[in-house]
Amino acid sequence: MQYFDDLASFAAVVRVGSFTRAAAQLGVSQSALSQTIRTLERRLDLKLLNRTTRSVAPTDAGERLYQTIGPRFADIEAELAVLGEMRGKPVGTVRITATEHAVKSLVWPRLKPWLAQYPDIKIEISSDNRFTDIVAERFDIGVRLGADVDKDMIAVRMAPDMRLLVVASPSYFAQRSTPQAPQDLSDHDCIGLRLPTHGGLMGWEFTHLGRTVTTNVTGRLVFNNSALVLEASLAGHGVAWLPENVVSEHIQSGHLLEIMEDWSTTYPGYHLYYASRRSSPTLARVVEALRLPEHLQP
Repeated sequence: MQYFDDLASFAAVVRVGSFTRAAAQLGVSQSALSQTIRTLERRLDLKLLNRTTRSVAPTDAGERLYQTIGPRFADIEAELAVLGEMRGKPVGTVRITATEHAVKSLVWPRLKPWLAQYPDIKIEISSDNRFTDIVAERFDIGVRLGADVDKDMIAVRMAPDMRLLVVASPSYFAQRSTPQAPQDLSDHDCIGLRLPTHGGLMGWEFTHLGRTVTTNVTGRLVFNNSALVLEASLAGHGVAWLPENVVSEHIQSGHLLEIMEDWSTTYPGYHLYYASRRSSPTLARVVEALRLPEHLQP
């Protein structure tokens, strides 16, 4: 049993890449967790982790161990959740990773009224714009645009297709011409969004007469958070490219102007996805709460 606890602690550190975050998840102090890992390394007579002041990464031996035990711990947790169902009520923790936009517009609004029905289900939501390997990082559900997920995943539509619009405030255009096509954006301050997965700026995609064009825009401001992109655009600091449901109320109120309407691009809407082998009655209830109602399905 001591090995089991030590291995579970090791897996938690590798999964989140941090002693601090792993200790918080496990409910122990960081010093106690460090001692646990050192004890495990002494027992195995192997160095499992390379540690610096800024990061933690597994050694070759540590990576091999993690690849072996990580899926098994996930299976154990899923089975415990199933056993909990046998008591007559759903129980367990469901971990969800989703983009900031998806969390604010879909995940939280749907779960908030649902939680009271299932007091023994715990929900952990991680808001992250990078594409996450939900199996490796031990999430139960991932939420991203489109349904292009690995073949061993199950995808469920959460929202209708999404249009992205180019917008700016009236004050921004007070002394500037209005762009009519993607090439005109080179003369404007475009507010960039940095992607955490690759560190680059998101290219803006436009569709016109069946042709798709990707434009690498430039400007004075770059954020890694779409809420700040919207705020900067409302304040007149530049042109933004944002989902229609984020900007529609501001367009209706006149605080933002939609431009280049003929070039707007539509993407497959948000889908949640999960590993088929991780399915449990508890997970199924959360999926059902998040799925797009049948009458709204395209």
